[in-house]
Amino acid sequence: MADMDAFREAVVAWVAGGPGEPVHELAARLPVRAVVLVEGPSDVEAVGALAERRGRNLADEGICLLSMGGAMSVGRFAGLLGAPGLGLRLLGLCDEAERPYYARALGPVDGARQSFFVCAADLEDELIRALGVTRVEELVREEGELRALQIFLRQPAQRDRDAGQRLRRFIGTKSGRKIRYGRVLVEALDQDRVPAPLDELLTSL
Repeated sequence: MADMDAFREAVVAWVAGGPGEPVHELAARLPVRAVVLVEGPSDVEAVGALAERRGRNLADEGICLLSMGGAMSVGRFAGLLGAPGLGLRLLGLCDEAERPYYARALGPVDGARQSFFVCAADLEDELIRALGVTRVEELVREEGELRALQIFLRQPAQRDRDAGQRLRRFIGTKSGRKIRYGRVLVEALDQDRVPAPLDELLTSL
């Protein structure tokens, strides 16, 4: 895991204009066989949590979950990590609004295999719909945040949103909360209720 973390850090530095040699060295030594490009760390947590539930250690399999810090960077990451860069297999998980960026960078298919998977709105929306509003509210209570949720729901700006939208907004309002709930929501899923984009991504790896 530490070596894969070092690979992630080296890639981010490379994309920002740093040296590429550490990336090449780590990719060969680990070795890295595939990279999953996602927008942020909450997506990394969700994908990693589902892999663990299925008895998989993606780092040990040579698969890197990489948070890019924004979907508009996917072209830059793909250019360095895929062909004609390192030549690694690239996959992605994105929101519907990000589809054009991923389509340009990764294309619709990788050979005969789909290369990126699209959530209807975003991953949190997919997870909330899969679990249901009542179950997500129970999880918020179990996380000790029921009072915070109740205060949030009293805000005038939330009145015109439906229950699922309000929960999405709540999860994204506090630093670190979205990352934590990426794992919490996935760990609460029944295996037959995993959202299709997440399930298909894991199956393709």
